[in-house]
Amino acid sequence: MNIFKTTYLSLGTNQGDKIKNLQSTIDLISNEIGCILKISSIYETPSWGFSGNNFYNITIKVNTRYSPNTLMTKLLAIEERQGRKRTNADGYANRIIDIDILLYDNQTINSEKVVIPHPRMLLRKFVLVPLVEIAEKEIHPTKKIQLTACLEGCEDDTKISTIKANLSLPKSIRDRYDYIAIEGNIGAGKTSLTELITNQFGGQSLLERFADNPFLPKFYKNQERYAFPLEMSFLADRFQQFTNEITKTSTDKFLISDYYIFKSLIFSKITLQNDEYAVYKQIFDILYKEVKKPDLYIYLYQDPKHSLNNIKKRGRSYEQDIDLIYLEKIQENYLKHLKTIDTDIAVLTINTNDLDFVNNIEDYNHVLKLIKDYKK
Repeated sequence: MNIFKTTYLSLGTNQGDKIKNLQSTIDLISNEIGCILKISSIYETPSWGFSGNNFYNITIKVNTRYSPNTLMTKLLAIEERQGRKRTNADGYANRIIDIDILLYDNQTINSEKVVIPHPRMLLRKFVLVPLVEIAEKEIHPTKKIQLTACLEGCEDDTKISTIKANLSLPKSIRDRYDYIAIEGNIGAGKTSLTELITNQFGGQSLLERFADNPFLPKFYKNQERYAFPLEMSFLADRFQQFTNEITKTSTDKFLISDYYIFKSLIFSKITLQNDEYAVYKQIFDILYKEVKKPDLYIYLYQDPKHSLNNIKKRGRSYEQDIDLIYLEKIQENYLKHLKTIDTDIAVLTINTNDLDFVNNIEDYNHVLKLIKDYKK
């Protein structure tokens, strides 16, 4: 299930450096609210309902995890940080920045904090024109007609003109990397983070097909007997998946995986006998030459005790015999491996012991910022 929602926000300003006001607000929204997918042109209109400087108005399309009420609270905080001072006086006034929620994932909401769709959006050309520019095929949730028809029916005759200036779409993770691989111990949250990032930024996810491996349940019951066939089957499947999926991915398409093929060496080093591992390593080295390397390798560092708790919580029957000692060995081998990984692969280690990026949006945003700002 995709927990990200699409919202359209209206931004307006008529004080100070108006271009700078819009751009800095866009950057804050990108960092704190969600991925900005589109930005309209800048439109200039006279002040509405009072005598003041002309406004610059835009609409932006944003992907966010926040609920409408929380989103409104966050946007008001951004307005305040940008220097807006609200008063209790009725009517309209000059403002350094004004942010309104126009639409939210085709939902209709009427709470004390926010009303969606915006109750006055259909009356205002300075709202509808930039909105239609980036969302012409969207349907108004209550009118049940396309926004283009809403604009055609708008009776506002206010003069509106386009400003010849460009606002920059903030760079996202997919602008920095073509391919990200996420690794970590069993239960560290690799797949969850992969799916969250893919849902928010688009692109292709590559998930390990461990559930289809017939040797896995047998291995957890009898490791000595089934270790070699398990590791060989995993290696064959991982190589096939990487060569089939990654090589056919175009260079401009964002890819993120919840494992990297080096995982095969990490686990086989623990499970195989020395002679078995020697043979395994020979085969691995031959195959590895054909595998695409990630632009960023993320290791989710987590105390093995935390990982064990996560394993118990998710309740996969074949994992319930995993013990702490096994997880500690995996952790130890990963840490050794990080010291020897190819120098041309950027490695980011994220300590997740005090993070819950699945259920806590602030923790998730923190992880995103670490990834986006990372410098090798």
